[in-house]
Amino acid sequence: MQYSVQLSLNNEQDTQTLAQILAQHIAQGVVYLIGDLGAGKTTLTRYWLQKLGHQGAVKSPTYTLVEPYEINGKSVFHFDLYRLNDPYELELMGIRDYLDIENALFLFEWPSKGGEEIPQADVVLNLLKTEDEDVRKLIIELNDAVLYEQLQAKAV
Repeated sequence: MQYSVQLSLNNEQDTQTLAQILAQHIAQGVVYLIGDLGAGKTTLTRYWLQKLGHQGAVKSPTYTLVEPYEINGKSVFHFDLYRLNDPYELELMGIRDYLDIENALFLFEWPSKGGEEIPQADVVLNLLKTEDEDVRKLIIELNDAVLYEQLQAKAV
């Protein structure tokens, strides 16, 4: 990735603000959400989908592997690969059918478990817990210069 930005998410409002920026700049492509259990990957995704215009609940796809959304005529797929035992399971569940959808947004939690079955990321969001259980450090890797400038203004 060409750019890297480090942010501190000190509270829910910071997470919502970040989700707003992401929603303004990323409506398609592949995003990896990396972090330990409880780091806030699904919470960030929930706010992001809401900022894109989703009305209603955003469920964690931990047991279903994927939650599909249609938001303002755009397809969004939220994958959680935590329970995946073998990347080939994605092929068996028909991941190619999802990935063939043009101009869709693909959000992958636990992408390391997807191996070669999932595409390379356009953006990587790495959420890290801190000693303060409410604060997260976020490292964002990306290639988009405009988004980089927006995030750089928020960087700590």
